[in-house]
Amino acid sequence: MESQVENRWVKPDKSLDMDGLLKAFQQFWRENSGIWEEKYQYKEAAPHLILQAFLQRVVNAGGDVLREYAANKGRMDLCVRYGENKYPIEIKLHYGPKTIPEGLEQLGGYMDKVGERTGWLVIFDRRKDAAWEEKIYWKTEEEGGKTIHVVGA
Repeated sequence: MESQVENRWVKPDKSLDMDGLLKAFQQFWRENSGIWEEKYQYKEAAPHLILQAFLQRVVNAGGDVLREYAANKGRMDLCVRYGENKYPIEIKLHYGPKTIPEGLEQLGGYMDKVGERTGWLVIFDRRKDAAWEEKIYWKTEEEGGKTIHVVGA
C-alpha cells in the first residue's frame, strides 16, 4: 500500500506531479539549505545529494532516482523513473548569465537521447548576497517541441 506522501505526488494517470514535487523542493531548500551549506567543501555536493534524497523518499515505492544517468555518452545528473515515465533533471550552480542557456542546451540533448519532451533544469544559486526572491523562481522554456522547466533554488 502506498503511503500518503507518495499518493500526494501521483496523478490519476499514475504519472508523477514533477512540477508540484519540485515546487515543494524549492520551499524545502529555502527553509533548510543553511544546514548543509557549510558541511560540504565540494559546493555542488549538497544541492545534488539533497535533491536526490528529497525525490527518493517520494518515488521509492514505485520508481527510482538514477544519478549520473547515462544518456549515450553524456551523463544527465538525475533521471527519475516512475512507472513507464522518465523525468530528466539537470542540476547547475548559478555562475552567471551563461548558466541557463548552457543548461538548456545540455538538457535538451539528453532529452533527445532518452526520448522525452519535458525536462527540468534546477539552478542552485549559492550567492550569499542574493535574496531568496531572486533565487526561487519557475520559468518554462519551449523550443523545438521540448518543454524545459527552469527551477530556481
